[in-house]
Amino acid sequence: MDIVALFYDLDNFATQFSQLYKRPALSEGKRHRNRQGFMHISEVMTIMILFHASNHRTFKHFYLAHVLQYLRGEFPQLVSYHRFIELIPNALPVLIGFLQTRKADCSGISFIDSTPLRVCHNLRINSHRVTAGLAQRGKTSTGWFFGFKLHLVTNDKGQLLDVCLTPGNVDDRVPVDKLTQKLWGKLVGDKGYISGPLFGKLFGRGLQLLTRLKSNMKNKLIPLFDKLLLRKRAIIETIIDQCKNIMQIEHSRHRGVPRYFADILAGIIAYTYQEKLPSLNLTPPQMKMLKGYAI
Repeated sequence: MDIVALFYDLDNFATQFSQLYKRPALSEGKRHRNRQGFMHISEVMTIMILFHASNHRTFKHFYLAHVLQYLRGEFPQLVSYHRFIELIPNALPVLIGFLQTRKADCSGISFIDSTPLRVCHNLRINSHRVTAGLAQRGKTSTGWFFGFKLHLVTNDKGQLLDVCLTPGNVDDRVPVDKLTQKLWGKLVGDKGYISGPLFGKLFGRGLQLLTRLKSNMKNKLIPLFDKLLLRKRAIIETIIDQCKNIMQIEHSRHRGVPRYFADILAGIIAYTYQEKLPSLNLTPPQMKMLKGYAI
């Protein structure tokens, strides 16, 4: 990953964001310190994203053994590890805004799926305190979990279209309407998205929901192109696997809610900066055929 290009994007956005975020607001009658720290918020975000793109398994080892040792030329105002951890919550609102700039355009073929983000082992649910009151018990095809659900929508090139984080007990079909407001063409999902009302609502605004049928449902004839798209649904599962196992957005070492969400956002942003993304590699004639099938 190109550090200079990454920092350039983050610094430009952070500068514009700070001008809007720190507009004069109503005073509450108290004086607050607003002194600029040694490290700029764009530097904090850059280091967080670099960690998720590295091969290090823990951020502490990455910061102490790599950043402090080899990146002092790029970050001359580095602070101690404990001070850096205190700065992470300040980057959360900027990361939320910057993620919006990393979204791609719809190409007519979209994939949607959700994945559980466990915050602790099931045996430690009662003693968990970091996200208590936010995380919920949920169930997937592999069993029960305690945490959140990450909902992703991507196009045929593996680029991010939209993302949403919900408690673990939220049904997969609930956030679909908001996640697909700007989509058209065909939306491929798994059996968890089967819903007559949802299909009709999406179809009414030009988006066809494609899913496999359950065993107790009547068989229906569908075009060959749609069958091929259903076979390619594994592309979004590959993306989720990269986010969870390479970018490490799922682990149980968090010590605060803002740091937890900032870590997830930094991991997703790191995925969008990969040089090669999972893709269907559709040719122009195939995309032309897609437009013939578009509703």
